[in-house]
Amino acid sequence: MTFLRHIQALSLCLAAALPSAASAQCGGSFSGFVAALKDEAISKGHAPATVDRFFSSVRQDQSVLRADRRQGVFQIPFVDFARRLISQNRINNGRANARRYAEVFDRMEREFGVSRGVLLAFWAFETDFGQVQGDFNTLNALVTLAHDCRRPELFRPQIFAALELYENDDFDPRTTTGAWAGEIGMVQMLPEDILTNGVDGDGDGHVTLKTSAPDALLSGANMLRDLGWRAGEPWIQEVQVPADFDWSLTGLDQQRPASDWAAMGVQPREGDLAELPAALVLPQGRKGPKFLAYPNFNVYFEWNKSFVYVMTAAYFANRLEGKAVFDAGNPEQGLSGEQMKQLQRKLQDMGYDVGDVDGILGAKTRAAVQDAQVKLGLPADAWPTPGLLNRL
Repeated sequence: MTFLRHIQALSLCLAAALPSAASAQCGGSFSGFVAALKDEAISKGHAPATVDRFFSSVRQDQSVLRADRRQGVFQIPFVDFARRLISQNRINNGRANARRYAEVFDRMEREFGVSRGVLLAFWAFETDFGQVQGDFNTLNALVTLAHDCRRPELFRPQIFAALELYENDDFDPRTTTGAWAGEIGMVQMLPEDILTNGVDGDGDGHVTLKTSAPDALLSGANMLRDLGWRAGEPWIQEVQVPADFDWSLTGLDQQRPASDWAAMGVQPREGDLAELPAALVLPQGRKGPKFLAYPNFNVYFEWNKSFVYVMTAAYFANRLEGKAVFDAGNPEQGLSGEQMKQLQRKLQDMGYDVGDVDGILGAKTRAAVQDAQVKLGLPADAWPTPGLLNRL
């Protein structure tokens, strides 16, 4: 299973910096688009012969476009999503790999400050510890998505990053394969991230994320540090909350010192609260699991924008480091994908910005739901139910 780490802001800046005359626009003839990419590459200083070789085998891949539009898995609520992704086999393999690569993880924690459970969880979810890395031709995927006019600014910079990797003998346009969205290797990194954060962990002179676990793990950790990971700090912590709590105080946008949460009756299920700012997060409302999210949790969203994926990856990292299974509670019934779209359309009609009407309970939809609950006098836990949909 692979997931695209969105880098829209950086990509937009890079795209804006390109000379307009040399910039390959999306859409139109695919062959014409590739020709424009080649001109752009040469304008960036790459040798014409190298550019010709790099693009000589590129083809449009319709299966990439189908995969890009098929991401309904993120409509699954957290408890079900976590149970689907976190099997006993993955837990066992995670612990076995932690022992097998103990020296690599020791180095990772020492040099980059990223706890081993974090990379173990990503390694498990992204490729099942390297077993399922994707069989899409990476260059074809990147050029196809750049040509497509849905999100071209995300993918075009990756093509030129792949060209640089090719010039370093770390990318083969004919044989390098990975995820449908262009990520490569055991922890699924985009070419630009490999260029910026790649680490030669095994000392062979190359950054080989497909076959070298040390390269993949240390590169992933270096990327997280570059994204703002804070060494030695937690990311999430499961907590217990009084039944009469003011649920309108919850949500990722409402951070306060952990001591303030403690004063309001929030208590950890294990260990002590960290002396850090934190947000109280309810993935499935006030009757489901509850977590304090510390600053490192926000870094997860730089890897993947899906709340349910991020929540599950962060929780699995805790599990792999020995924490208990979460208390699932008894969440209220949620909405189906179609019901969620109905809710999003109703919220839009009320003036809320929910982003795309996609059936996914993302950050904007959660915020809108919580505000609507406050106005209706309902417990404002940001969890949409059929009852809320009917009230709206």
